[in-house]
Amino acid sequence: MTAVTALARYAPRYKVEVGEPEGPEWLRVDRILEPDGPELTELLKRDYDASGHMSAHANALSLLSFYAGRAPAAALLLWALEGRVLDIRPDNLWVRPHDGHGLAAVAIRSARFLPGGLETLYDVVLRQHLLPLSAELHRRTSAGVRQLHGGVAAGCAMGFCAATRERETVSPTYLLDRWRTFVAKAPGGLARLGDIEIAAGKLVYLRNTCCLYFTSEAGTGTLCGSCCLTPRDERLAAYEAGRPIITV
Repeated sequence: MTAVTALARYAPRYKVEVGEPEGPEWLRVDRILEPDGPELTELLKRDYDASGHMSAHANALSLLSFYAGRAPAAALLLWALEGRVLDIRPDNLWVRPHDGHGLAAVAIRSARFLPGGLETLYDVVLRQHLLPLSAELHRRTSAGVRQLHGGVAAGCAMGFCAATRERETVSPTYLLDRWRTFVAKAPGGLARLGDIEIAAGKLVYLRNTCCLYFTSEAGTGTLCGSCCLTPRDERLAAYEAGRPIITV
């Protein structure tokens, strides 16, 4: 078992298939990022249909939060644990949409690592991937850049938080320190858009932006556990009590 495939033991979102995938259901990420490309149109439609969004604005925000919480998760956790940067540049990365919203699977052509540390991670996760995706969603819809970047921040945070929510966990204190190192100088102003705390022995994310998922038919007026529309102390209390929450 390689270091990459071993990550799946921490949580399902870290599972990565190695080898160029086959089948029309797989979308190569560099094509998702193309202006007006059909791949991103397909992802938006799937999320729109599954969630029953009331607006293109909310559709874009919801899609980005779920996408950012899955596509780069393995690379973020691997950097946090080992300091190595997995090559998830857009031309080496594929995603398979879920039947509803979000991603069912992630694949890379080869499990190679790139030279460098945090700046390289910023390049492959943010500058070459999630921030251009945000820009394209902003161009296509009325979604604001700050709200979109809030989805990026929340998704990246889950790359750290999810590993402390399963049976086999990594030390939350250690991962909190790694998150703070990552977010401190992250492009896109991510440090201002939310923060991670420890609650009930696990890492939890507290957003400063809203993804508007509660406005969708699927959301049925229920706020996500991390949503900024709920006062911070109430969110932390809910996490501490282990009450059901919605996470990206």
